[in-house]
Amino acid sequence: MPKLKIFSRALCTAVCIMAPLAAANAGTLENMERERAIMLETLLSGDISTAERQNRSALAKTRLIDLERIVLRDQTLTGQNTPHVRAAFANYDLTFLVHASAENNRSPVDHWLGEMGISSQTILSARPGRR
Repeated sequence: MPKLKIFSRALCTAVCIMAPLAAANAGTLENMERERAIMLETLLSGDISTAERQNRSALAKTRLIDLERIVLRDQTLTGQNTPHVRAAFANYDLTFLVHASAENNRSPVDHWLGEMGISSQTILSARPGRR
């Protein structure tokens, strides 16, 4: 019985030491998508002031520009034929939001809403209510 206790304590100690070393490693595409989601959440949030929204979106935009460039130049994505990578490059205007919006001379949120099929006319014609 004492050997089992010693072994279980040693095993527990080893797991506790090794657990932080086995942290998740997100790729360049996942990092860019996470940053894009944060930017869209900031742009569409009604809980923050206009000035704070502009400051946060400007910071997110500069980070997203860098991340989009990194993904476009990432040679490890070239050999991957996963559905995630195929979908990201098939939907260029949504995946590379800042670059696509700059190419179309629109703000990122206007470009995103346009790609999603939402216009100011559809917003104005929408009726509030339950579904």
